[in-house]
Amino acid sequence: MRMSIGRVGRHLLGLAVAGLTLATGGAAFAELGQPKPWEWTLQESGSPVMDNIVWFHNFLFVLITLITLFVLALLVVVVIKFNAKANPVPSRTTHNTLIEVAWTLVPVLILVGISVPSFRLLFLELDVPKADLTIKATGKQWYWSYAYPDNGKFEFDSLMAQDKQPRLLGVDNEMVVPVNKVIRVQVTGADVIHAFALPAFGVKIDAIPGRLNETWFKATKTGMFYGQCSELCGKDHAFMPIAIRVVNDQEFASWVETAKKKYASGGTSTYASAAGPTQ
Repeated sequence: MRMSIGRVGRHLLGLAVAGLTLATGGAAFAELGQPKPWEWTLQESGSPVMDNIVWFHNFLFVLITLITLFVLALLVVVVIKFNAKANPVPSRTTHNTLIEVAWTLVPVLILVGISVPSFRLLFLELDVPKADLTIKATGKQWYWSYAYPDNGKFEFDSLMAQDKQPRLLGVDNEMVVPVNKVIRVQVTGADVIHAFALPAFGVKIDAIPGRLNETWFKATKTGMFYGQCSELCGKDHAFMPIAIRVVNDQEFASWVETAKKKYASGGTSTYASAAGPTQ
């Protein structure tokens, strides 16, 4: 059965309206620190590093758009001005010094303009400032363990909770950190390679067995922030989320006292702390 053009148009219009409704609905119910339906932008920033990543992304987007439009304009000019009908006797010019210098020099200047903020951003990500708090995150099959060497050396596991929202991101025990403090995260793996990733904080670093990697973030907003293991680590790779709860100083101090009792253990392991080097 053939559909009329009008019916096809109405179906397409209906799909467009439904998509727009879902998109606006997803945006309306979106929360900080987690993905949202129909998301096509970066997650809202929650740290200075992510602020710089968003700026650099937008800068590159504008630059790429301008270059694309410029090349498109040149192609249109060539098609219109130099087709066989408009230009029956083509020019025999083979060299133009000015043009050759320009198409060599301009791309070099563009790459230099990109490299300066790029290296600045890399330095910001890799140069860990003096930490207010150190946390050790250990990736395991398939969950995370967090140790707080600066606050009594307690440690706990964080597993995905089936009954919590958001789906596949809620956990039984969140990592808790204070707002506006530099958090140094030491990352390692207990079995295979994992990856500790928090999109809203601009953090992604491999957790490798036998190796201790470091990253950092400074949460500028309170609330829940979610990430996931971002390295294919086995059959339950998709089910080891990362959940970080950012609270004020008073709430963090209260949580630490509760956590010392809740996660008390007789272990004597030593970890690095914000006050000094690894022991």
